[in-house]
Amino acid sequence: MSARRACRAGFTLVELLMTVAIIGLAAGAVVLSVPDPRPSVEQDAERFAARLSRAREEAVLTNRSVAVEATAAGYGFSAFDGAEWSPLSDGPFGPEAWSAGVSVSPAGPVRVVFDPTGVAEPATITLSRDGHASRITVDGAGEVAIDG
Repeated sequence: MSARRACRAGFTLVELLMTVAIIGLAAGAVVLSVPDPRPSVEQDAERFAARLSRAREEAVLTNRSVAVEATAAGYGFSAFDGAEWSPLSDGPFGPEAWSAGVSVSPAGPVRVVFDPTGVAEPATITLSRDGHASRITVDGAGEVAIDG
């Protein structure tokens, strides 16, 4: 009787393979459900549009021209004091880099200048990553809009 019991102790190969397959499927489901830690392109576009709007407000409130320059690496702000342009770094105006993997179109630097009345030359900047794109436009009146 004990010899028969000794042969039946343990797991069969099929049982072990099924257990490994179930664990593999569960691990795959977990990996696929983990969100991308990078902010989405839409979030980058919203943050950039909010800062553009804030730059326009700064130009109107301080009665000086404020410029935003966007490059492939990121964007920064500067103000005109009547004689020269100087970089802004206080509050929301520090230089900012795009999130990893974001590409900017047009590739060259785009400079948007808000005059003391809030008016700007029209400009369009498109941010894209992994097949998703958001377009930020500034119209002639200085209004900022996102189309994504």
